[in-house]
Parts: sequence; C-alpha cells; structure tokens
Amino acid sequence: MKLRQTLFWDTNPDKIDLEKNAQYIIERILDFGHDDEVRWMRKFYDHALIKRVVEKSRSLRPDTKKLWTLLLQNV
Repeated sequence: MKLRQTLFWDTNPDKIDLEKNAQYIIERILDFGHDDEVRWMRKFYDHALIKRVVEKSRSLRPDTKKLWTLLLQNV
C-alpha cells in the first residue's frame, strides 16, 4: 500500500520503513486513517502489535485510544 502524504504530513512517506516505523504508522492510521488504511493495517500488522501500540502510545488522541482499546479488547 502506498502511504498517503496527507497522513504523513511531517515526513516523506516514500522513506518510511513499514517494519522499523510500525508504531508511527499504526498511530497515524488509528488517529487519522481512512477505512481502507485501517483494513490494510489490520492485515499487515500483527494484532498483538497493534494492541501494544494502543496501550503504550503517548501520541494517540485520547478519544482514539479509548475507541481502539474497546475495539481490540475482545478480538
């Protein structure tokens, strides 16, 4: 999937490493991503990693963190 420039406004999306920058990518998609980006993220990244990012993130917006904590709790 090609990362959207408007989602990664502070960097060049072509230079983002999908593995090394997983937390950064997950946080941005959870906070600002479209449905298709969220679906891609859930297929590409392990559920445990996404859950860990939500639990430990200090940059997710509070409402985003609450929503995804609830959504990931029983999956």
